[in-house]
Amino acid sequence: MSEARLAAERREGVGKGVARKLRQAGRVPAVLYGRELDPIHLSVDAHEAELLFRSIPVDNTIVELAVEGEKKPFSTLVREIQMHPWRGTLVHIDFLRVQEGVQVEVQVPVHLVGTPIGVREGGGVLEQIVHDLPIRCVPSAIPESIEVDVSGLGLQETVHVSDLEIPADVEVLLPPDRTICSVAVPRVAVEEGAEVEGEEPAEAVGAEEPEGEAEGSEED
Repeated sequence: MSEARLAAERREGVGKGVARKLRQAGRVPAVLYGRELDPIHLSVDAHEAELLFRSIPVDNTIVELAVEGEKKPFSTLVREIQMHPWRGTLVHIDFLRVQEGVQVEVQVPVHLVGTPIGVREGGGVLEQIVHDLPIRCVPSAIPESIEVDVSGLGLQETVHVSDLEIPADVEVLLPPDRTICSVAVPRVAVEEGAEVEGEEPAEAVGAEEPEGEAEGSEED
């Protein structure tokens, strides 16, 4: 499980006017919510938040949120990040408080390891269908990623959810038959094969017409 830390200040008031002033001061409005916790309106330093979010997998990293006035930081997950549509700057952040022993749902990246034999020797193409795996588990059991060894995959072979090595205390929220990745036959090879199947036999190409049909055509 990955962990990070971010400082936060309480903010007074809500609304567009308050949010605008915070952004002008280099801060980002945020809210912290969770089970048995009234929403806490906060702000964080925009530069620090941007640097943090660029350096961590946001979907599954526990962020220790140090809120001013609190003796201990809150363990949180980043639940939503709102960005300005064209400036690309942070607009608002939602933090979800997590508690030890209470399950949470997160997305974990799927990393494919190795080069499939179907790619090395068969000229196939490795296609990854699922890049992030939705899981449910307690915070302390969140894996940083799920690695899949694909080096043994041949042409037209597939890895399904049921083939993954998942820790016993982690529940995958996808059907067992969902495809994670596969080695496909190159599109060019498929198209060439279809053309060959549709061709006429060589002896029929350019064959002369029967004499009777030729004479009839001349009479017309």
